[in-house]
Amino acid sequence: MEPDVKYLPKLDLLTLDEYVRVVEIAMSLGIVKLRITGGEPTLYPQLDQFIEIVGQMGLRDIALTTNGSLLSREVAQRWKDSGLHRVTVSLDTLKPNRMDDITRSHTALKDVIAAIDTARDVGLTPVKVNAVILRGVNDDEVADFAQFAKKHEINMRLIEFMALDAGGNWSRDEVVSAAEMKRRIKQEHTLIKENDSPSSTSMNYRFSSGDGRIGFIASVSKSFCLGCDRIRMMADGSVRPCLFSDDEWCIRSMLRNGASDDDLRTFFQDAVWAKSSGHAMDREDFIRPEKTMSSIGG
Repeated sequence: MEPDVKYLPKLDLLTLDEYVRVVEIAMSLGIVKLRITGGEPTLYPQLDQFIEIVGQMGLRDIALTTNGSLLSREVAQRWKDSGLHRVTVSLDTLKPNRMDDITRSHTALKDVIAAIDTARDVGLTPVKVNAVILRGVNDDEVADFAQFAKKHEINMRLIEFMALDAGGNWSRDEVVSAAEMKRRIKQEHTLIKENDSPSSTSMNYRFSSGDGRIGFIASVSKSFCLGCDRIRMMADGSVRPCLFSDDEWCIRSMLRNGASDDDLRTFFQDAVWAKSSGHAMDREDFIRPEKTMSSIGG
């Protein structure tokens, strides 16, 4: 059974101008990368306008995460021309008969793969494809994902199952560790370690022959919290320094009640200082956050 979907009142959501002002404040503090996530960001009615505006603001990297269902060649080219740099596509299975059971989106696998190829062909690169691996669900596809990365010349990233699922059914027993995934792939491919940046959330490898990359996000078994420099803002203006904590503060009222740029900068600085040194998800006493990934954004 699908979980109930709850929609926020329109007045609780930030406006386009408010989003833009937040980006301007973030840039004034040294932020140079922006990721547009969801839910599904392609459903946002002013997405084209937002990309066009932020695409002219001088950000070093602007990326968008999508399920690929609405990513036509026309749309991809328009985003590229407007300043979007790259796309990340979520794809948790390569088996058509599993697609609906896992995603519940009723999107055809062939359409998602076509979107991945389209993004690559128009230059929204490197195209990253994310797959969350669950034991007994899709862990038999780990090696297939590696081959998919080579065939489609994309950066495939395999993610440990995190306690942010919509159904609230997370169990440590379902987690396939990055180390186990890597061992399975190395049975069929020779992997060469890449030089990752200190703030990278993934451990990345290239293949000894052919194109494409494979990366592992060890969110559970190997916390990267100490190197994390990300901060997330949700559609209602709630700012959350960490995915795995319920600590958050809302900037919406400040934006609507005449807060100065300095006030907003102080807000973000305080939020960053509140980042946790670790999430404890691999411990038995871990308490899962109330919000799910679809509302927080990845």
